[in-house]
Amino acid sequence: MVTLDEISQLLYGTEGETSGWTGSRADLISLAGKVFPGKAFCVVRKWILIDLIVTPDEKEKLTNLTLLPMTLFAHEIVLDSKGRFQPKMWVRSNFGVQFIYSCMFETNNTVYLLWGPGQRKEATVGAAFSMSAG
Repeated sequence: MVTLDEISQLLYGTEGETSGWTGSRADLISLAGKVFPGKAFCVVRKWILIDLIVTPDEKEKLTNLTLLPMTLFAHEIVLDSKGRFQPKMWVRSNFGVQFIYSCMFETNNTVYLLWGPGQRKEATVGAAFSMSAG
């Protein structure tokens, strides 16, 4: 069972600070367009890259599906290229496919562009996926 303290530490704890893209939003979007042409993107701020605590069996299953034991939570959406999310909303991604340049977290459907400072933390799958919009 996931505790309130576990969720609070994940969302609001201050450990694990790291930086994402430090340049302009336009430059970040331009780079993403070159690396992932035509793929949907979502620029986010105040983000948390979550390394999921998984068992060896769970890790193997994810690997066989070409997924990483990682997800992303962002407190603030800046821009969603497909208009799925409105600015200032929050978002939690699905499992990642790759994390590159310390500022691009790719899932099967979207590249999340990590603009500005954020955090990298560990959490259980239960804690990370307990957040939902509905």
